Amino acid sequence: MNVAILGGGPGGLYLSILLKARDASQSVVVYERNPPGVTFGWGVVFSDETLGNLRDADPKTFAEIQASFVHWTAIDTHFRGDVMRSGGHGFSGLARKTLLAILERRAYELGVELVQGHEAPDADTLSRAHDLVVAADGVRSGTRSSDPEGFGFEAKNHSCRYIWLGTTRRFDAFTFAFETTEHGVFAVHAYPFEQQTSTFIVECDEATWTRAGLDRMPIEDALVYLQGLFAGVLEGHTLQSNHSSWLTFLTVKNARWSKGNVVLLGDAAHTAHFSIGSGTKLAMEDAIALDAALGAHPADVAQALDVYERERRPVVERIQRAAEDSLDFFENTSRYVHGSIEELTFALMTRSKRITYDNLALRDSAFVQRVREDFAKRAGVPAETPPMFAPFALRSGQTLVNRVVLAPMCMYSSDEGRVDDFHLVHYGSRAVGGAGLLLTEMTDVAPDARITPRCAGLWTPQHAQAWRRITDFVHSQSSALIGVQLGHAGRKGATCTPWDGGYDTPLATGAWPLLAPSALPYREDSEVPRAMDREDMDRVKSQFVQSAKLAIEAGFDLVELHCAHGYLLSSFISPLSNLRTDEYGGELANRLRFPLEVLEAVRAVWPKDRAISVRISAHDWVPGGTTADDAVQIARALRHAGADLIHVSSGQTDVRSQPPYGRLWMSQLCDHVRRAAEVPTICVGAVSEGDHVNTLVASGRTDLVALARAHLADPYLTARAAGAQGFVSQRWPSPYEAGRHVAPRRR
Repeated sequence: MNVAILGGGPGGLYLSILLKARDASQSVVVYERNPPGVTFGWGVVFSDETLGNLRDADPKTFAEIQASFVHWTAIDTHFRGDVMRSGGHGFSGLARKTLLAILERRAYELGVELVQGHEAPDADTLSRAHDLVVAADGVRSGTRSSDPEGFGFEAKNHSCRYIWLGTTRRFDAFTFAFETTEHGVFAVHAYPFEQQTSTFIVECDEATWTRAGLDRMPIEDALVYLQGLFAGVLEGHTLQSNHSSWLTFLTVKNARWSKGNVVLLGDAAHTAHFSIGSGTKLAMEDAIALDAALGAHPADVAQALDVYERERRPVVERIQRAAEDSLDFFENTSRYVHGSIEELTFALMTRSKRITYDNLALRDSAFVQRVREDFAKRAGVPAETPPMFAPFALRSGQTLVNRVVLAPMCMYSSDEGRVDDFHLVHYGSRAVGGAGLLLTEMTDVAPDARITPRCAGLWTPQHAQAWRRITDFVHSQSSALIGVQLGHAGRKGATCTPWDGGYDTPLATGAWPLLAPSALPYREDSEVPRAMDREDMDRVKSQFVQSAKLAIEAGFDLVELHCAHGYLLSSFISPLSNLRTDEYGGELANRLRFPLEVLEAVRAVWPKDRAISVRISAHDWVPGGTTADDAVQIARALRHAGADLIHVSSGQTDVRSQPPYGRLWMSQLCDHVRRAAEVPTICVGAVSEGDHVNTLVASGRTDLVALARAHLADPYLTARAAGAQGFVSQRWPSPYEAGRHVAPRRR
């Protein structure tokens, strides 16, 4: 095979080595515009996992790299003059210049042709003379830029400013430092890469950068300013520049990594924020994957490139999602600097959701013990209490025994809205299983408010009596509180049960007229709803009030208004479904008007000593829809109108919605709403175990955590988690006490 590689960085050089090491007969040429020995930047860092990949791919190159490494196993956080260390991680660093020299020597040794010091021919020209052209030409890739549509290129330029510096202080850990100034918050990412030198990246948001005058300051003066700002971390050492400048991070994605016989590699194909991983690591692992695909399909370049992308893309996208979560943390550092160093550090360590409470406990139990004790002190509970088992006060005299919530999940198992034995067992078993709060499925305020004919309801005294049987059981057999989620389906009503026709499929017969803020159907085949007039609004509001009164008779401890997922109240809030031109449409304050009227009316009849929660869609995930910043305004308005809790969900407001699904995927939204709006929250979204609950609560991302499918799979999830964590104060029903001691072994 005849291969041309554009870019003599670590990714391109490493691929040339792997290609020649596997088959010396291959012709491989690397083009690099910089002369030998000329590079920018400081150190690169690899995790122990990445080192294993490099060792397996080419032991000889790895041995030379390893001999130059500086290795460490800790992460330090500096904040307010204190330092908190987390151990058990495993990283290695070396100078970028050293790495390039090692790779260049190895490439020469294997017979790679290196053309350095001048511009390379373009990819189109090279593609006609070579079997394969690899564009490893960096984040500003000329190859990709010449045909952005062909590669499906998209990029996002982020708002924070950062500068890549060096320092003569040799850190002995991956080091983060946070300094709060009159201008804003500055963060440092630092790590060693030589015996006497470390990388020192300083980052801040645009406003802080401007207020501090760094936008107008020569680099020499900026170094003096930053040395003074981080004097406690630098311990008298200096900062150094290597053609350093203030940058903004560019997230690069491509829908296609190859076109014809041209393939993108490394930063040309994708970028991941430096706070979670090295672009060098990704590029070199790309090279390993591409070489493996070419080795498996030597006679068919097209097939090899297809295999490379299919197998490598999911790995990269997982890393990019984690990097985006990490980037979000650093773009919003000001959220996290008002509490303790323990909370800040734990939020930092778990920012990407790849590392959790249990994982950190395995790495460094003393670190997690310190986090737990700090949280326990703030929560006013014994020091040995895991975060998920700390009580939480809803209102004066109304306290949850722990932070676990049974999330609302439609059961579609009612008869004309009436719940029965199924629901008694369903909710009763989860109460006995230990959750602190049970939230019912969406319970509709009128027959024409239902999603399906099988939805639960609360519009007659008979409904209240049926629910009372369940609430009495919950109160007598557990320590749980139980809340009813009241809702109106709006334009998403009159559909089949999921197992009879699929979600949101309109009823073929027996449908009822639908209401909405505007006459817009949810799906193309959905019934067109009637745009509500004042009479409709008054009637619906009175239905919510009547259901709230019935909820008192039914014995519920809490009411939750469903203002999410595109149902009636939610559809008023979203600009995608509310096109009204009166005082209930237009700007967000107007779109909130009717949901706030309903909340205020319910609060007026609901007992003052019982809490009200409101579930919102904090993001529509559709261009032009509500955003996370809108959610903060929504939460503040709801809080002012009488809500005690904001249950943060998202999406399902529009069929075009494209949420970024994944583990704990809504925790950033919840974190943003909780901190910016200063409201207690319930977090939901692919939460599946006690470890996740501890992670979210201890990091301050939420106050309560709702688990849905995990509770379907295991009604006793909370009790099992208590056993696994040695928390003996969790209540077990007397007949079940004999099983308490085996819970840890069944986890």
